[in-house]
Amino acid sequence: MLVSGTGTNLAALLDAARDPAYGAQVVAVGADRDGIEGLARAERAGLPTFVVRVSDYTSRDDWDAALTEQVAAYHPDLVVSAGFMKVVGKRFLERFPMVNTHPALLPAFPGAHAVRDALDYGVAVSGCTVHLVDAGVDTGPIVAQVAVDVRAEDDEASLHERIKAVERALLVDVVGRMCRNGWSVNGRKVELS
Repeated sequence: MLVSGTGTNLAALLDAARDPAYGAQVVAVGADRDGIEGLARAERAGLPTFVVRVSDYTSRDDWDAALTEQVAAYHPDLVVSAGFMKVVGKRFLERFPMVNTHPALLPAFPGAHAVRDALDYGVAVSGCTVHLVDAGVDTGPIVAQVAVDVRAEDDEASLHERIKAVERALLVDVVGRMCRNGWSVNGRKVELS
């Protein structure tokens, strides 16, 4: 699992993985920066952690190679990007299937400011998406989505918190199903087995 922040999605997956029937387990947690709560959560759970900072490499390709090798050391079947705020490169994507969460109903409002962008646009419904990661920014095939109504009193913080709660549950469901039953991709359609 890759994180860049507080690790609330990590916590949700760790809670789910306590049940052997869930079918997935977190084997390691990596980050792009030190000193974040996501790494602390992983360490408290007894998981191995690692940090691969972009600034430590002369190019993004070198960073991607280093990240790929760090992740490969743990032999994951699926990499989960849970708030990991870096775009991985071709080498990484050729080696690992990866899912990401996004706080909007893609393809609408990709990028780092999805909740603000949705509110600024005036949408009545937003939500969250779990998608496969490809070379673009939030452009991979969609695995699952859940809608969240926008309330008249919502600001960016309140809407984002409601989306995050739904997003955690969706991520837990999708990762468990993918790991237990597998999946296939046909064009832009992802079919969970």
